[in-house]
Amino acid sequence: MTRPADPKNDRLATAILDQEKRPNRLIIDDAVNDDSSVVALSQQKMDELQLCRGDTVLLKGKKRRETICIVVADNTCPNDHIRMNRVVLNNLRVRSGDIVSIQVCQDVKYGKRIHVLPIDDTVQGITRNLFEVYLKPYFVEAYRPVKKGDVFIVRAAMRAVEFKVIETDPAPYCIVAPD
Repeated sequence: MTRPADPKNDRLATAILDQEKRPNRLIIDDAVNDDSSVVALSQQKMDELQLCRGDTVLLKGKKRRETICIVVADNTCPNDHIRMNRVVLNNLRVRSGDIVSIQVCQDVKYGKRIHVLPIDDTVQGITRNLFEVYLKPYFVEAYRPVKKGDVFIVRAAMRAVEFKVIETDPAPYCIVAPD
């Protein structure tokens, strides 16, 4: 004898299947370019999230880790994916295939000053001025967003040096601009 279907139990059993789509949750793909301040979305997803090229977005990864990036359009990126490089992945503590959430970050101020320090094992044997050779060319005219606690890699003079953002003014994130 079959039991009549109980609509309450049926709803409970299929709740996972009926979950509403959250458009700001995206699957991570590896980036095509190597810029650690940029993430790429499809133009359709950017329109859906009401983002424009060059907007600043806040990305949230695992264990409440956040970082800030600039968004650009990529026609080869699938609609429910986001492309980011290894540096951004490490800052969010995620891997390719994981899910991150994205939201527009409208009130990002230009930084008055930032405090960055090199990661010790990446500067061994370097005798040049780190600011002139690495940091100044990386930030000049680039309008790069930085967040306290993030790590970024600068490649110059045939070496890659990692830097950690110790402090930003205003906190916790800002855009590094000229002046």
